[in-house]
Amino acid sequence: MGLFDRKRTIEAVAPMRGADIAASIGPAPTLDAFYPFGGADYLASREEAMSVPAIARARNMICNSIATIPMLTRDKTTGQVVDQPVVINDPDKRVPGAASWCWAAEDLLFTGFSYFQIMSEFADTGRVREMWRVAPNRVGVFLNDKGTQIEYYTVDGMQVPYTGLGSLVVFYGNDEGLLNRAGRTIRAGAELERAAAMYAREPVPSMVLKSNGTALPADRIAKLLDAWGAARRNRGTAFLNADITMETVGFTPEQIGLNAAREIIATELARAVGIPAYFIDAPTGSSMTYANASTARQTLLDFSLLPLMNSISSRLSMPDFTPSTQRVEFDLKAYLRGSEKERAEIYKILFDIGAITTDEIRQMEDMIS
Repeated sequence: MGLFDRKRTIEAVAPMRGADIAASIGPAPTLDAFYPFGGADYLASREEAMSVPAIARARNMICNSIATIPMLTRDKTTGQVVDQPVVINDPDKRVPGAASWCWAAEDLLFTGFSYFQIMSEFADTGRVREMWRVAPNRVGVFLNDKGTQIEYYTVDGMQVPYTGLGSLVVFYGNDEGLLNRAGRTIRAGAELERAAAMYAREPVPSMVLKSNGTALPADRIAKLLDAWGAARRNRGTAFLNADITMETVGFTPEQIGLNAAREIIATELARAVGIPAYFIDAPTGSSMTYANASTARQTLLDFSLLPLMNSISSRLSMPDFTPSTQRVEFDLKAYLRGSEKERAEIYKILFDIGAITTDEIRQMEDMIS
């Protein structure tokens, strides 16, 4: 299915009814999450955020981890795993499911919302069969006069239906998003990265070359500066004749504390993201010992992954995806799988109390073909 097929499919949807409060799509949890749609802009952009190594590392660790954890559906009464529609693990047939959920997790982390557009439904149940992710910057949100209810959405400036084919599936995050609540810190981090890049290109304080003779024409000045810059990149020693003197302006990275400032910002951004500082190699007051290193996955899960995972699984448990008797959850068994020694100790305890058999242990360890 190509781009033009998609356009024809969406245009085939029945005309929308008039917007009113009774038919509103949902509540607006906080106006802070809708800065781009209220006339202002996010305090920071995604590009600025990803230009800061601390955020890029945190984003990749959190979102990639979530994308690698499969989802399953259970019966609420019995707890048994049941068959689930393919849309839950593979929402978009054009790309691997992990890619869709990785970007969805980023949208929730950065903006507080993640959007998918319904491309097909099951004829018998009307539930979603396929949906494609829509980047948040392509979505417009229009509220009522009080700013409390969402009346309709637009994608690329075109209004989309309330329900059915072409409408949006919205995943709600737990706050207004990192780009809003930590925008100033992100921009400070981006400015520090630009400053570091500048000092990498010109590894000395800013310089002024002063002519002691007659005024030079613009083309001669440009050639002189180009030759000076090229020479400084190739050698550390400079030579000036009597007609030119050099003066330094500004401060060195050590004088302005550039490295220290970058470390402070990295720690602050770890707090803003909600990830322990040592996960992104940010300075921390305590060292990571072997004991807490062995529980690193559990720590990452508790502090960073679970809020985003719950936003995804709880939305997929709603009636347009899953029957009311079932729920969707992430299968954490493989993610939290301990070392061989830890698993052996647990198996021994369970075996001794009769809770597990030898064959079941062999099966869980993939020792039975």
